[in-house]
Amino acid sequence: MENKCFCDTGLLFKDCCGLYLENNQKAPTALSLMRSRYSAYATHNADYLLETTYISERKYYSKAEILKWATSNKWQKLEILSFSENTVEFKAYFLDANNKPQTHYEFSTFKFENKAWFYLDGKFE
Repeated sequence: MENKCFCDTGLLFKDCCGLYLENNQKAPTALSLMRSRYSAYATHNADYLLETTYISERKYYSKAEILKWATSNKWQKLEILSFSENTVEFKAYFLDANNKPQTHYEFSTFKFENKAWFYLDGKFE
């Protein structure tokens, strides 16, 4: 049975974020990159998360920490609140290590460079 994508588009994973996570295609918009990064957390793909972080920001992240965060939570749902060409406001719902429901709110900024979108930074609440 084919699995629905983690990012809540309703599409199959292979026809949605799987294009970027598994087939090495570049996300065509900041919104599609943000959705694919959520799916990368859900599938524990730390390499993709680092590769899609803007180069000047990568030093602030470690693969081990990304993997720890991704695997210690059970990713439930993504809710897009608003987006523009280079920003996405969203809520990510997950169960923490104690199975308690949590919500991560973020207003993310993305940068387009060398024909690809990258995560630049985010404001959190």
